[in-house]
Amino acid sequence: MNPDDKNLVSGAIAAAVGAGVAVSFAVAFGQSPWVAMGITAFSAGVALLVDRTGLM
Repeated sequence: MNPDDKNLVSGAIAAAVGAGVAVSFAVAFGQSPWVAMGITAFSAGVALLVDRTGLM
């Protein structure tokens, strides 16, 4: 595994955890867990895309 792959994995984990924390509040207030998982996956993907392309 090269360093770029390791950085990608750690970035994906960090993005998913960050999104998951925010979405857990929405589930606590009655949102569907399936919608919450979709939101988490989408936001983690966008965070990785932004990170890999250097937009931020």
